[in-house]
Amino acid sequence: MYVIKVKGVAKIPDYVQLRDDAFTLLAYFRVDRPDKSLEKLGLADKAEYIMEIVQKMPFGQIKKLEL
Repeated sequence: MYVIKVKGVAKIPDYVQLRDDAFTLLAYFRVDRPDKSLEKLGLADKAEYIMEIVQKMPFGQIKKLEL
């Protein structure tokens, strides 16, 4: 799974994209509201780990997650 942190502009907030190994979009959520999207994917138990990585990432970078 891959994570991408996207910088918002003006009134558009920052977002996170989660993509599978084929780079298909799995989830797209605001950095400050990941709960519902991660819960739908069955990753609610790993939300803290994923968001810790997201907080440390620079915008525009792609990072592979090993879950």
